[in-house]
Amino acid sequence: MHATIVQLVGPIYPSVYSLISPHFCMNSPVQEPQRLYRQLAQQLRDWMVASGFAPGERLPAERDLAAQWGVSRSSLREAVIALEVEGAIEVRTGSGIYVTALALSPAPRATTTGPGDWGPMEVMQARELIESEMAALAAVNANRSDLQALAKALTHMKKDMARNQVPRHGDEAFHMAIAKACGNSVLLDTLHGFWQARSGALFERLSDYFEKPASWHTALAEHETIYQALCAHDAGSAKRAMKHHLKQTHKRYNAHWHSL
Repeated sequence: MHATIVQLVGPIYPSVYSLISPHFCMNSPVQEPQRLYRQLAQQLRDWMVASGFAPGERLPAERDLAAQWGVSRSSLREAVIALEVEGAIEVRTGSGIYVTALALSPAPRATTTGPGDWGPMEVMQARELIESEMAALAAVNANRSDLQALAKALTHMKKDMARNQVPRHGDEAFHMAIAKACGNSVLLDTLHGFWQARSGALFERLSDYFEKPASWHTALAEHETIYQALCAHDAGSAKRAMKHHLKQTHKRYNAHWHSL
């Protein structure tokens, strides 16, 4: 009833609507909007069923699907990864995207909330915006202990890479040390949320495609450039180095999908 009143009053009396709308909103249950990649994943799943795709049949190329649905390739990619995690499709690098029998079954209900449910591409975009500013702040505030923590994280990365292991722990330690150097607990919590997202199923699957030895050697060099700027307490250079690193990381996340 309340919603109906608001819908009727709003277009006719905007000033009245501005007064009553917050009241109804505050007394209505808040619903988390479904993430774009989940909406796309469901639409793709419904489309596969409606189009009569059979298990083992190949879907159109990613670029064609993106054009068909009118979305960016990054957004579609997240939807494809979500369906792959569910087992509804199989992604074969260099070959294409194939339908599985699970695609024809009812979709499982999404239960994950919070950072683990964040879309990888959105996270990378947010990180580029926020962490570049954090690096600038850290360059001003970093003390000797902070710089030692950064150097230790770089050493950890190098040791893991020498053992042919993904240097994820050193990578996280490096970025968290920068957040700590900012001296702002909200920024620290924000970055912790980014790394929680990094451990989500979609991020993990996407990393399987892009985390290669060559990409990590490049990333290490980018980390060292950031570190040198922080040691010099050069806020401008630190900001530019971090922005470059995360922009390149975003590109690396896309590098192994061009053939799909």
